Amino acid sequence: MLVPKLRFKEFNNEWKTINLKQILSFKNGINANKDSYGRGIKYISVGDILNNTFITYDKIKGLVDINENVLKENSVEYGDIIFQRSSETFTDIGQSNVYLDKENIATFGGFVIRGKKIGNYNPLFLNYLLKSPYNRKKIIVKGAGAQHYNISQEELEKINVNFTNKNEQEKIAILFSLLDKKIELQKRKIEALKIYKTGLIQRIYNKKYNNNIKIGNIITQKSIRNSKNEVKDIYSVSNKDGFILQTEQFQDRIVASDDTTNYKIVENNDFAYNPARINVGSIARMNKEEKGIISPMYICFRCNTNIVPQYLEYFFESSRFIYEMNKRLEGSVRMCLSYESMTNIPIEMPNKEIQEKLSSLINILDNKVKSEEKQRLELNKLKKGLLQEMFI
Repeated sequence: MLVPKLRFKEFNNEWKTINLKQILSFKNGINANKDSYGRGIKYISVGDILNNTFITYDKIKGLVDINENVLKENSVEYGDIIFQRSSETFTDIGQSNVYLDKENIATFGGFVIRGKKIGNYNPLFLNYLLKSPYNRKKIIVKGAGAQHYNISQEELEKINVNFTNKNEQEKIAILFSLLDKKIELQKRKIEALKIYKTGLIQRIYNKKYNNNIKIGNIITQKSIRNSKNEVKDIYSVSNKDGFILQTEQFQDRIVASDDTTNYKIVENNDFAYNPARINVGSIARMNKEEKGIISPMYICFRCNTNIVPQYLEYFFESSRFIYEMNKRLEGSVRMCLSYESMTNIPIEMPNKEIQEKLSSLINILDNKVKSEEKQRLELNKLKKGLLQEMFI
């Protein structure tokens, strides 16, 4: 029977194959005059498809001046499915979203295809159905350009999807809607924690401790090479994840040199930064007990006994450090921070006992963010699995 692997136990009917043109009438978006933005009718763009769980009138930012006859022909109403028509990004082409405002209509942009609702279906169900891995494969079409992807009305009309009855559609739609709300709440919780952490860091590192010294007085540069080729774990420094194994960061390719004897050895509490990427946060402290190696392009250093490594680590997230760093960036094409310039940056230092207490306070927040982030990833993993199992 044509049935999904996972479904609610009260349903045992076979799903039916239908063509998208049986339930949607397709039309390309209008090319609005950008000079007329700011008045008139809400205008759905590619960004609205990609950036929101669902499209509603209050979430659409674009406005376009358009006459009533054109609007009638190009209107988007409740239950219509919106597709991204063109993209240079393979994963974005043919992405869909659903318009869920029952009271207001909108129009749609030039790189958007509207699938106007003409059949009897639950719009949320169809939205999730089209996002499922099985159906996403049907939608992606390679265009004529070397790196450009397109989907047309004609190609969308040819796509077959598997549908169930209205009752099962509604239960599936409710399940995924609740899961999306949970994911959204989790994202907001993480954002709020990050804002609180940022505010705490600013208060701590803008305070005067009557001990303003230069970083050069509390760190020592390191440049121990992997000359005997004994250390095998190769790391990079990410502005998001800090020290990360290259096998995890670049899963689909090898970026390290075959000869790593010139790579620098890093140990627990060592710092490393990329001089050309420190302005985007590419600096981190090694917090693993095992030794690793890092590309020779990185600058490495350690703290001396007068400063707690975590206290310095969080200083690098402060607005004070960012301000001082930006003053010292050099270069014409790519701005860099030399080690000498780094050592001249001032830092306020309380005694070590206070450093430890303040670092511990920020670390509690840090761990809370990581815990909540882990839950968000688990929810996304759950949603991905359900999209795989509950649709065919």
